[in-house]
Amino acid sequence: MRHFIRTLTLRQQKRLTLALACVLAAVLLVLVLLWSRYSELTSRLETTGFAMGSFVQQTVYGPGGQEASDAALQAVTGLENKISWRVEDSDVAQLNDNAGVEWISIDEKTAELLSLCLDVAERSGGVFDPTILPISKLWSFDEDDFSPPGQETIDRFLPYVNYEDLRVKTDECSASLKYHYMGIDLGSVGKGAGCDEAVASYEASGLTGAIVAVGGSVGVYGQKPDGSPWSITVRNPYSAEDGEESLGVMEVETGFVSTSGSYEKQREADGVVYHHLINANTGWPEDNELVSVTVYTEDSGALSDLLATAAFLLGPEEGKALLEAYGAQGLFIFRDRTVETTEGFPSFTLSLDSFRLAE
Repeated sequence: MRHFIRTLTLRQQKRLTLALACVLAAVLLVLVLLWSRYSELTSRLETTGFAMGSFVQQTVYGPGGQEASDAALQAVTGLENKISWRVEDSDVAQLNDNAGVEWISIDEKTAELLSLCLDVAERSGGVFDPTILPISKLWSFDEDDFSPPGQETIDRFLPYVNYEDLRVKTDECSASLKYHYMGIDLGSVGKGAGCDEAVASYEASGLTGAIVAVGGSVGVYGQKPDGSPWSITVRNPYSAEDGEESLGVMEVETGFVSTSGSYEKQREADGVVYHHLINANTGWPEDNELVSVTVYTEDSGALSDLLATAAFLLGPEEGKALLEAYGAQGLFIFRDRTVETTEGFPSFTLSLDSFRLAE
């Protein structure tokens, strides 16, 4: 009898041992699956592409990073093919070809961008104007044999720059230019709008977080794995002179950032340096105390891009008033290396002692 009880106890012990082994194996499997999922969600991928005449740099987190990055780049390129005057058969190219002739049908996104441009043009008093092409083409900054136009040439083409003669019907997705020789150039909105397209693509991809830079515009989506804010470098406009690329770093939880600066595209002729930010009212590069304007908006890359250009052209005081009208925030860099930010500008840390942050 005692022998039977001892034998039964040994069998129970074996079963218990087997049960414990099964439980441990199951726990281990769950841990492996959780770790695999965590690694997938926190995986980081950096890519560089090219669109809109600029590098498109992406850092994405989460599953399917390569596919999501490819889709975002494709979305940026798709927008470029709608709004670039240099792309044959784009909406803007067709508008320019039909200037003074007829209304044409355009994509809904093109109509929305043109409408936004008209609003900023009106509120900026016309210093920014989407119909700047007849003048911007005179300033051949991309050509090897750069030569600034004379005042007589500018005066000849300036009458064809007038945003009031661009008509847009957003409800019908149609637009027209009123007179021959007019033309649209959306270089001041394209890269910010490209960030809008990339972020919209991320939302449909299943990524946990991403940041994209298209030229001087940046857009962020979701969160980083550690939950920390996104860090965006503000470029030093005197980097060639100082040997330091970064002026400082701003931190954002969400939104879009765009920068316009006189240092971005410059050419020299007869000892005079010219930059690409053209005042549409004069036809000449704007000459004021600013060298750079960085604009932050919560929900529109296109608006941040437009406002950065318009605020630069207006100058600091009127530029700040324009930003306030749109609920945007800005960082203004002056020629004397003073840095001013609007009251609600995101956290910014200045890293160069040669600049002074105004109180």
